Formats: sequence, structure tokens, C-alpha cells
Amino acid sequence: MKVSELLQGIPCTGTYNDVEVLDVTQDSRLVEPGYLFVCIKGASFDGHAVAAEMLEKGAVAVVCDHDMGLPSQVITPNTRDAYATICANYYGNPAEKLQLIGLTGTNGKTTTTFLIKQILENAGKKVGLIGTVQNMVGSEVYPAKYTTPEAHELQKLFSLMVQAGCQYCVMEVSSQALAQGRVKGLHFALAAFSNLTQDHLDYHKTWENYFNSKRILFENCDKAVTNADDKNGLKIVEGLPCQVTTYAVDTNSADYVAKNLNFKPSGVEYELVAPENIGRCHCPIPGRFSVYNSLCAATCALELGVPFGDVLTSISKSKGVKGRIEVVPTDTDFTVIIDYAHSPDGLENIISSLREIATGRIMTLFGCGGDRDKTKRPKMGRIAAELSDFCVVTSDNPRSENPHAIIEDILVGMQGISTPYVVVENRKEAIAWALHHAEPGDIVLLAGKGHETYQILPTGTIHFDEREVVAEILAPRKNESIYFTGSGGSLRLAPNASPGHLGRCLHGYKKNTAGQPVCLLAGGTV
Repeated sequence: MKVSELLQGIPCTGTYNDVEVLDVTQDSRLVEPGYLFVCIKGASFDGHAVAAEMLEKGAVAVVCDHDMGLPSQVITPNTRDAYATICANYYGNPAEKLQLIGLTGTNGKTTTTFLIKQILENAGKKVGLIGTVQNMVGSEVYPAKYTTPEAHELQKLFSLMVQAGCQYCVMEVSSQALAQGRVKGLHFALAAFSNLTQDHLDYHKTWENYFNSKRILFENCDKAVTNADDKNGLKIVEGLPCQVTTYAVDTNSADYVAKNLNFKPSGVEYELVAPENIGRCHCPIPGRFSVYNSLCAATCALELGVPFGDVLTSISKSKGVKGRIEVVPTDTDFTVIIDYAHSPDGLENIISSLREIATGRIMTLFGCGGDRDKTKRPKMGRIAAELSDFCVVTSDNPRSENPHAIIEDILVGMQGISTPYVVVENRKEAIAWALHHAEPGDIVLLAGKGHETYQILPTGTIHFDEREVVAEILAPRKNESIYFTGSGGSLRLAPNASPGHLGRCLHGYKKNTAGQPVCLLAGGTV
């Protein structure tokens, strides 16, 4: 494809040789002779700084946002938008041959998109999926690096879907992707909104920016499905020309309403009241948020023309999603659940949902990510302490930050709350501590990592799959006590823990040279 063909639909000027282009990229590390390089200014690197170097490496031209005086340059006002269009042109605009269904919101996107995909497939459609856990072309699975990929990968996935005969693509659309123009030029047959709570303010800086980024999706759709129970549900589609359909649990005036809710360990049941039908819906994924996720999925499918009975049947046969209220097989008298909850609202939702089915204590193990919104940390600490029976505060993905400093931020929110807790900074040791102190009937919630199989530490990224960690800890040590070496200051006791809790917390803990159990991070002995 020639340069001029790639630039179709882009306002631009400049001078360049209209030659064949081998590929397109915004990553300077990938440039080879015959490539077209698009200069994009990111948070830490500006592609314009290496534009001349890219020409020296053999790029046929560079796309920039101002005149750089280069012999082969394309000048356009917004290179991010241009990149999205160029990538679409490069792959032959495959999205135009698909019905795009986009879902945005803070929580619930992954489970809901999987549910929609399963409903459509059970209706005989071939469906692609793009999201946080994985990308799929029919039944073929492709790894996912971002919730919504960069334009080049996104268009490549669309192209693969078209080649495979897919009719639909169901995709999670993140606020960052919308703000960065990754989905620029795409038109959605249907866009859905789940909810909006605090997240990603490290990137968006203000709530208004976060909200406005989400709203972009609904400016480019034919139909909008939105949560009328969320205070932002109607606001996000206000004044837009798309057809709006609402769903709700608490708001009777919505188009689709869930009534007579029944929560069970095996899932949730409710009456789905639709404009022209009513039926009992069973979703085999427990928790109140599963009502919202399945209701949103059902509403989307019904608005796409799937028969009412088929929707109810499909939801009843649905499977869970890795890392979303995932029960880990343990062969123990307590339950271990992995969930991706990594925001205040997400953590509140999962603990509240587990409370509805718990017969024993809820022991919540959680941390907060480094290099991300710090204001979430005390909020998550408060929520965990208020809703759990016991908390294990640990590390998540600290990235470049000191894990201990992140934990200190979390503990601020736990002050004044009577719920006992321990701090075990090393996440593997924390999981071991929780499993060895779980009692019959307890639910041990491992929150924050979900589907991830890695941990990002200040020293680099390591393999870390909590399913493997749980199996490793329990399989060889079912009848052993857990011991901590104390290296790095791994254990800390809550100042409000009762003597009984102290006795249990310190069971099997190595003593110092004086024979005393040591509370390392607190800097003293007990």
C-alpha cells in the first residue's frame, strides 16, 4: 500500500515519495526500511525527537504534528488520530465489516463482554472479543497487553476476525484508549455503560476528564445501553443522538429491570422484566454485581435482536471469567477466591457480594498498585477494614515505588476501625499466612491480581500466578505450620488486634535470638 493510500481521510500537508509501505508503527524500536513512522508524544517519550533518526533507519516518511524541515514528512494536526486512521487504512478498514459492541465503565467490563459473546455465539453468530484478560477470534485466543489495544494491534485483530468470518466484535473500551484516540474513526452498533467510580485519576488527573473520556464512546454509536442506577448513567448519554435503552435493579422506570433477587453460593437469580417479556434469569456467577453484569449483557443482546428465551438460556449456561470471583480448587474446609478488584468500588463490590454468601469469616488480602492514583489507597484500606472480618495487607504491583510506602498509605484508611489485620509485605508470604490461618467456613479473598500471571516489582517483572501460589503452599504443607524468616520485615500486627489474634498471628513465627516473637515492621516485640 502506498503512502497516499494510507493517508486517505487525514488532513495533512508535506512532501514525501509516494512509495509502497511495508508496515506502520509509532514505536521507534520497530522501524525498519520501508516503514512509515508516526511521531506521537507520550507521557515519557516524544516520537518527534527521533523523527530524523527514523528516516536514517530507512523509514519512507515520518508523520508529525509540525514542520520539522525533514526531506520526507507528513504534517497533520493530531498524530494520534492520524495513527488510528492510517492503521485502519493499512488493514483495509476491517471494522466496517463488523458489528462493533463496545462496553465502558469502571467495573464489570470483562465479565459482561464475555457474557455478551456467549449469548451471541449461542444464537449462532461468530464473535470476536477484545479485552483485559484475552483477545479472541471466535475460539482462537490471543494475548492481551492492554484492555483496548493500540491502533495497529486493534486493526490487526479486526482483520483476523473478518478473515475468520466473524460478524460481531465485543470489546472493552478503556478511558485511556478513548482519550488517546485508539478507537478514533470506529463506529459502534451498540455501546454500553456499566458504572463509573474512582479509577485512573493518575492518568486523567480530574474526574471530569475521566468522565468525558468515557462519553466519547457514546458519541460514536447507534444504540446506547446504560445503567440507570448509576448517577452517571443518564448523564453520559445526555444530549447525544443515539437511541438510549436503560437497565436497572433499583430504578423501576428503566426499560429492563431485575426484580426479586435471590443470592446463592452457586450464583444469582432474578426476574428479568423486559418491555414485552418477563422471565426468571439464573446467572451461575455469585454476587450482586453479577446481577448488573448479566442484566447489562441481556439488555445488549435483546437490543441486538436475540430472542428473549435464548438470552435467558445462554446466561444460565455461562461460564465464569478467569480472575473474576474465581474459586480456586483447594480441597480444604475454607474457600479461596481470586478477584481482580483493584479500585475502591471494585473492592467494595466483591466483599459485599461475598458477605451475602459467607458462612464464616471473610479474610481479605489486598494491596494497591504503585505509580498509580495514590488517593485510592486509604479508601481501599477503609473499605476492606469496614467490610471484612480480617485483613491481610500486602503488596500488589508496586512497580517503581517502595512497597512499604504504599502499605503505609493503605493503613491510613484503616485507622480507627476495629477489624484486626496483619501486614505481610511479600505477597507470596502473605498468601501463605492467610491460608495457614484460615478457619473452617472462611472465605479467603485474594484481591487485586485477578487474571494476571505476573507481579511488577521495583526490581523488575516476575512470574506470579496466584493459582500456582495457592497450590504450591497447600499441596506439600497441609499439616505444617507456616514460618516466616523475617527477612525484609515481612510481618506486622495491627495495633488493635486482640490477644487471641496475636496468639494466632504469631503461631509458628520464628523468634529472635532472645527467644521473643518479633513484630518487625512495628519495630518492637510482643
